[in-house]
Amino acid sequence: MTDTAATCSEHSADVIVVGAGPAGSATAYYLAKSGLDVLLLEKTAFPREKVCGDGLTPRAVKELVGMGIDISEEAGWLRNKGLRLIGGGVRLQLDWPDLASYPDYGLVRKRDDFDQQLARNAEKAGARLYERCNVSAPLTDPRTGRITGVEAKLGEEKSPATFHAPLVVAADGNSTRLSLAMGLHRREDRPMGVAVRTYFTSPRHDDDYLESWLELWDRRGDQDRMLPGYGWIFGMGDGTSNVGLGVLNTSPAFKDLDWREILKAWCASMPEDWGYTPENMTGPIRGAALPMAFNRQPHYTRGLLLVGDAGGLVNPFNGEGIAYAMESGRIAAEVIVQAHARATTAQRELVLRSYPRILKETYGGYYTLGRAFVKVISNPTIMKIAAQRGLTHPGLTKFALKLLANLTDPTDGDAMDRIINVLTKVAPKS
Repeated sequence: MTDTAATCSEHSADVIVVGAGPAGSATAYYLAKSGLDVLLLEKTAFPREKVCGDGLTPRAVKELVGMGIDISEEAGWLRNKGLRLIGGGVRLQLDWPDLASYPDYGLVRKRDDFDQQLARNAEKAGARLYERCNVSAPLTDPRTGRITGVEAKLGEEKSPATFHAPLVVAADGNSTRLSLAMGLHRREDRPMGVAVRTYFTSPRHDDDYLESWLELWDRRGDQDRMLPGYGWIFGMGDGTSNVGLGVLNTSPAFKDLDWREILKAWCASMPEDWGYTPENMTGPIRGAALPMAFNRQPHYTRGLLLVGDAGGLVNPFNGEGIAYAMESGRIAAEVIVQAHARATTAQRELVLRSYPRILKETYGGYYTLGRAFVKVISNPTIMKIAAQRGLTHPGLTKFALKLLANLTDPTDGDAMDRIINVLTKVAPKS
């Protein structure tokens, strides 16, 4: 075999997955496990920095278990029992619900190491991982506009390379240059969030509850303003705390505020002995966008499938993205595997076109409720009343935890589960 032929073989596969975050690595893992030849292209090298709260709900834990990830404490995972809510002068500690569908614990792990574990897991299953592979553009069939591969720059030398496959998965995050190049633009009628976080050396590093502050104030200047979002504190178990905030773009002040300064001011209001002071900061303040509620569609077109942040699968209720990234990767892989087994092009296309419908059936009603929730909490008065009065009713708060974290049993659940399941079923799935 000539060098050129060898390169063509190495750069061709059944499926190309662009991006080795949780969505891409999960997709690649399930594809490879099913026997398909898959290329996983990651623009950076592991370990690499990602902006995240580092806290994983039971929904995300279920996906990790399904992929065979060792989530033991000996392997470096820190378990948490539930969520501590603070707002309206109330401090309430809630355990994760006891369900058949999900574990009763969450996890904490830094994103750089977390993503690396998932990518290596996909590689172990048989995916061919290319690090420092910066995808620059899609390759398309000029007659049909269908994607047939991607162009990329390889290594520190940025050597040009082309990769070929009949199907490509966009798992390249919120910016998703691949989707944009294929003409898929963000929907302006869907909410967008911003997450800003940093790390501090802190005695609170071994907290076994995720902590959420429901009242986020901008107390700079002459007036106090409540912002549509929440703050978080996650103990990392390694001597540090991840401290950050998530804010929605539904506030009139969204474009005018410096969120890094808001985070600094919020940290300065914390008790001094927690250690959230500039001298204890172990890294810079970093921010990232949170694309919510299917803000880019369709999720399949002309050989391209969107997963995770590229398809706007972040939960609008709580800003969680990792669980939905891994879930959508699994769902996309199942569809691709079934399509690959069909005998004709028309039959394969019929299966692939079912992917957006499956996503809408799975998440559409819930995300519609989430969009309504976002509109409600964008009113500072309503948000203040909810924080002050809602936390004093344990039953209501337990219901809210299940709703916001999307943790219910579909058939054997309690009355709260049944109410939430009915609401998500009857809500429009757009």
